[in-house]
Amino acid sequence: MKEKILVGWSGGKDSSLTLWQLQQQESWEIVALLSTITEGYERLSMHGVRVELIRQQAESLGLTLAESRIPPNASNVTYEAALLRTLEPFLQQGVRKMAFGDLFLADIRHYREDLLARFGMEAVFPLWQRDTAALSREFLRAGFRAVVVCVDPRQIAAEFCGREYDDRFLADLPPSADPCGERGEFHTFVYAGPIFRQLIPIRRGALVQREGFYFCDLVPG
Repeated sequence: MKEKILVGWSGGKDSSLTLWQLQQQESWEIVALLSTITEGYERLSMHGVRVELIRQQAESLGLTLAESRIPPNASNVTYEAALLRTLEPFLQQGVRKMAFGDLFLADIRHYREDLLARFGMEAVFPLWQRDTAALSREFLRAGFRAVVVCVDPRQIAAEFCGREYDDRFLADLPPSADPCGERGEFHTFVYAGPIFRQLIPIRRGALVQREGFYFCDLVPG
């Protein structure tokens, strides 16, 4: 019997690799992706990607997208209440696992584990403690393609925002930056790869600065 599992979906490379790994294991039935959307902006929280593009990813993957919707500047209490509302239908279906693409930040892992435990669920981390340099190369060799959509200029230069996530990008990163951006240096949007039925067409829009971060506004192509 396959066990039902949700996948926390950021639209980026780590969640894409998580999904890819789960798909290669016969023990899992992936029932849906789950993303947190900021209402009003209609964008993925933190990454700033338009919800239309996240929905296009889900359609190309052949999976349902569950949207946990929160207001701007939501507190942890508001975020957690919204997540529980989104999870409730899946809990009624017997889903008790949710996968995340975290790599090595123990505090984030513990938060997710404790939060899901309150809902009677278990967090799963398929990529945990994988070597991030090797993982970034694996991502590219597998044929995934991604754009850097958010940059923390306190860690890497703003000019990295909007660039293709490729070998040249990795070579240009400063030695202090993790190649998978695990410390929040950057976030990505994946628009092609072995898990997708078709490429998600995108155009690079404006580069904007908001709340100390730089965002590349991807526009559906």
